Amino acid sequence: MTWEELTGRWEQFTGNIKTQWGRLTDDDVAQVEGRRDQLVGKIRERYAIAQEEAERQVDEWLDRL
Repeated sequence: MTWEELTGRWEQFTGNIKTQWGRLTDDDVAQVEGRRDQLVGKIRERYAIAQEEAERQVDEWLDRL
């Protein structure tokens, strides 16, 4: 799946996102609205990890979809 496909069906994946990153709140996921950079930023904020690590996690998650 590509990021563009995911963005078009964002609402379908919000539960999956919350399962993967349980520290993200409903508000966090709603604010992201399918924007990859925003998701990476929220993950960095909630998990206190480096940019590269957050991007790696997002890429791996997307590959598994």
